[in-house]
Amino acid sequence: MTTFFSKTSLGAIIVVLGLAASASSQTVNDADQQFMKEAATGGMAEVDLGRLAARKGHNAQVRAFGNRMVRDHSKAGAELKSLARRKHVKLPATMTDEQKAEKTNLMKLSGAEFDREYMRMMVEDHDKDVAAFQQKSSDAADAALKTWVTKTLPTLQVHQKLAHETQGKVQ
Repeated sequence: MTTFFSKTSLGAIIVVLGLAASASSQTVNDADQQFMKEAATGGMAEVDLGRLAARKGHNAQVRAFGNRMVRDHSKAGAELKSLARRKHVKLPATMTDEQKAEKTNLMKLSGAEFDREYMRMMVEDHDKDVAAFQQKSSDAADAALKTWVTKTLPTLQVHQKLAHETQGKVQ
């Protein structure tokens, strides 16, 4: 009996098909990639602004909130970077120009004025983030991204609640 493929070529075909299947399982659609990139820059901004608030905050609760942002968003960012590496998604290495400008403006403030503006920004940001993560938790095409979003969402909801509470104390 003759076979169409030799054992060597059949083995090579199986390896190639396996690699193709593996590569396709790692592919993330454009919408999911865009979400990952926005989550990465947003997380970087939260960490950077959190450090600033921990240092410059006038109110102890603002400083504590800033420290929490550094801790929680650093952890989530590390998890997102790991996911992105596995999925071959290149995340931005820096904040957006808009985020950099917001930080620059915030750095010019001090005392209660700093606290009010930082907390206003945190309320606005976390309201948007929670809505985006809720949406992505139901429409993410990539299963691993959906898992990360669903795992991260409760932390963001706690941040949102704390941001609103803290903002009410610095008005």
